[in-house]
Amino acid sequence: MDDTIQGKHPPITVKVIKGDTDKTTFSFKKIFRIGRDEDCQIQMQDSSVSRVHAEVYFSEGRWWIRDLNSANGILVDGKRVDRLPLLRPTKIELGADGPVLSFELREVTGSITIPAKKDPSITQYVKQYFSDSSGKDAGEHTMYIRKAFERVQKKQKGKYFIIIGAAAILLLITGTVVVVQHTKLQKQKQIAIDLFYDMKNVEIEIAQLREQIDVGENVSRLSKMSENYDQFIDNLGVYTRKMSQEDRLILKMASIFGECEVNIPDKLFVQEVKKYIKKWQSTRDFAIGIRKAKQNRYAERIYRIMRSHNLPPQFFYLALQESRFNTDACGPQTRYGHAKGMWQFIPDTGKQYGLHIGPLAQYRRPDPEDDRHDFEKSTKAAAEYIQSIYNTRAQASGLLVMASYNWGERRVIRLIDQMPDNPRERNFWRLLEDHIDRIPRETYDYVFRIFAAAVIGENPRYFGFEFGNPLEQVNTRPSQ
Repeated sequence: MDDTIQGKHPPITVKVIKGDTDKTTFSFKKIFRIGRDEDCQIQMQDSSVSRVHAEVYFSEGRWWIRDLNSANGILVDGKRVDRLPLLRPTKIELGADGPVLSFELREVTGSITIPAKKDPSITQYVKQYFSDSSGKDAGEHTMYIRKAFERVQKKQKGKYFIIIGAAAILLLITGTVVVVQHTKLQKQKQIAIDLFYDMKNVEIEIAQLREQIDVGENVSRLSKMSENYDQFIDNLGVYTRKMSQEDRLILKMASIFGECEVNIPDKLFVQEVKKYIKKWQSTRDFAIGIRKAKQNRYAERIYRIMRSHNLPPQFFYLALQESRFNTDACGPQTRYGHAKGMWQFIPDTGKQYGLHIGPLAQYRRPDPEDDRHDFEKSTKAAAEYIQSIYNTRAQASGLLVMASYNWGERRVIRLIDQMPDNPRERNFWRLLEDHIDRIPRETYDYVFRIFAAAVIGENPRYFGFEFGNPLEQVNTRPSQ
């Protein structure tokens, strides 16, 4: 998406002509975002601006601005556009009568490279003693040096042949061992991957049959498969002694959320997760949200509700991302209405899962008669909603559930339906690989922020927070 190369393109200057922001002039050399969210490089405090409204990036030899599925869009001369090249000074309006920004390119100052001078002394000696043009007229001293050099060359060539021969034999033996070991490792890796996705298939079968027949035999089969998979993971050395705790926690969380850690795309996923961990570390949002959850015993209650629906309790962190555990939270107006409550249900989805929608649904303020603000009712509805996606189209992938939950089920399901109907090929790794350009930035951020929060939550002190794992404390608390 962004093919920015430092110093190879003109910087872009942004001036805030109308709108509330911390300063009026910005300059960028790489991709940046505009919106209300604190992670946006240009943060606009205006009701017509979405949380992540627009993105500006360098691609195909020019700067572009594109709308990130904002509620009010980006406008040029009063007309809404989805994507626009910034070839000349351009004024962009964030929604009708919203903030106005001016974009202008700056010229890049070139640089001149002065080649370093070479020391000519070695060249002079080569010409003097070994040049063919001086063969007949060479003096006694020069001829003596040449004969000595020829004698040394012969000895060195003999040694080199012996060394090269020995090295070739050693390389052949080593190569054969490496090939055998690599083939064995690849076979074990493939078996582990096959076993993991077979487990996912059985898990989905159990979920679909649980209410209809006795699933004891399948549960026993899943338990045995899980033991075998753990054994393969140990044999493969996926979790090595040299691995950092951060990497271990990322792999562990991928497995918890139903993604195969053996098949994890390191550069595309692991490194991205680390970036989002740093974002949580740079603000107080994580600590404030967990403190609020502890004060109201939300962690314990969410843990038990998620477990009762056979879901990973780490979906607890979805509520952290949605509302920071604020039951009175109210989102901005969208085409689907206002999202409300800790789990940010829109009216239609709330009704679908048994929540009463109050008379103030069209207003952006809490409503005592709206079940979306009721912790117990809304959390049970959220668990049912997550479970319905998890056990069907998401194919037991917690990360696909997150993407669906944020992007809106209608839009994400259309994309997921294009993928094969099995966990091996319908998972978040495949979604990233096949559809990275079609995932809105807001959804991309949403999934990685929840996953990064769950990783931190496994050991907050390791990441610099002054409290322990809120879900672990729940899990070890004795029953009353």
